[in-house]
Amino acid sequence: MAQRTVTSNEEDPAREKTRSKGVIDRYFGISKFGTNIPREIRAGLTTFLAMSYVIFVNPGVLSDAIQIPGVDNLFGQLVMVTCMAALLGSLYMGLIARYPFAQAPGMGLNAYFTYTVVITLGYEWQTALGAVFISGVLFVVLSVLGARKAIAQALPMGLKYAITAGIGAFLAFLGMKNAGLVVANDETFVTVGSISEPHVWLSLVGLLIIAVLMKLRVPGAILWGILGTTVIAIVSGLAVYEGDDGGFTGFPGFDGFPLAAPFWPSDLAFQMDIAGAFGAGLLSVVFTFFFVDFFDATGTLTGLSQRAGYIDEHGEMPRAKTLFSMDGLAAMSGALLGTSTTTAYVESAAGVEEGGRTGLTAVTTGVLFGLSMFFWPLIAAVPSAATAPALMLVGALMMEGVRHIEWGDISQALPAFLTIVVMPFTFSIAEGVSIGIIAYAAIKLFTGRIKEAHWLIYLLAALLLVRWIWLG
Repeated sequence: MAQRTVTSNEEDPAREKTRSKGVIDRYFGISKFGTNIPREIRAGLTTFLAMSYVIFVNPGVLSDAIQIPGVDNLFGQLVMVTCMAALLGSLYMGLIARYPFAQAPGMGLNAYFTYTVVITLGYEWQTALGAVFISGVLFVVLSVLGARKAIAQALPMGLKYAITAGIGAFLAFLGMKNAGLVVANDETFVTVGSISEPHVWLSLVGLLIIAVLMKLRVPGAILWGILGTTVIAIVSGLAVYEGDDGGFTGFPGFDGFPLAAPFWPSDLAFQMDIAGAFGAGLLSVVFTFFFVDFFDATGTLTGLSQRAGYIDEHGEMPRAKTLFSMDGLAAMSGALLGTSTTTAYVESAAGVEEGGRTGLTAVTTGVLFGLSMFFWPLIAAVPSAATAPALMLVGALMMEGVRHIEWGDISQALPAFLTIVVMPFTFSIAEGVSIGIIAYAAIKLFTGRIKEAHWLIYLLAALLLVRWIWLG
């Protein structure tokens, strides 16, 4: 049989496929980081599953603040806005910064937006969105000027390792909380939950599944663990799904066909009031939005970058200005759409541990958030008991860097220790970073070792102290 000849006007399909893969590989640097496209996509799916709860939780929080008479589909619009903000934020991070970190409306910041700014202080939600937008502009300006990069580089390596470990402790605590393994207690603040509850022991089973798969070096261990735990929950009918009354039920099935047509959130998009946000009374509000996200995102991005292998021995990271700018751009876009501050998500660590090393991971996560506008009812099939084990295990893996901290030097050990434990104890990455910087600067200052710390550390410590005094 004569072999078919490819003419000059006709492309060989195999060659075209190789060329396409080459373009993606070169742009994201996939081969450079020793990964591959399937692994990056799998990592993006893992990150998405770990943070998909935001699709339902964020609208639930914001709906307490955003009230529009006569609008019946407000919750649905908030779902659309949440997915759109996560889509854009993750695409910014993946396509422009080319880092594997996803972004979405932040949980602590949406609570501050709702319960402090709107409900307690009495500002209109449109004005609060204006404050979020202004803080996003400040993020971008400081990032372009190199301020955030300079701060990240000024942090000593011990604190960088501590931030990574602190984020791990934060993730582990978040996973235990979501699993019901730890619960609130009036006398001791927290205590162990009821192990007999189905969602608790199912989470422990899921943790064991993921750990075993990882030990056996099964590719996609975290993702398979999440999906496997979900299958167990559905097939067994265990009461691990949160009901409307706050209790737990078995898998309720889908309310009709698990497909929903997306729609434009016309009552929320472009409704922010920037002029009102410039009022003197909102100065502290803008500052709080700015401060919390500045240090939360800077700490998160620095810790995740260190874990993903982006930070070299000199503390340098590539495209740092672009990386930090994308956080501010995401906050601005989210405010335009009608949601509170959009920021980098610590759950991106799940994708990093799954092998995600390039922007293709974040792009995958963003695309999945976009598809969620069509298929978001399907996400309800994944209970928190299935994603909680992934957070706990990733938390354990992120503690690895503590061995590099100089524990024999109290000026290194105490700030690192405080950074690690304050994050989960205060449920705030920003506060952990803050107290670590203050402790490091104070010890160096009062022991006469001023030159051992960068001048920016002292300036930051002073500003953080002023912030604590000013805002109480």
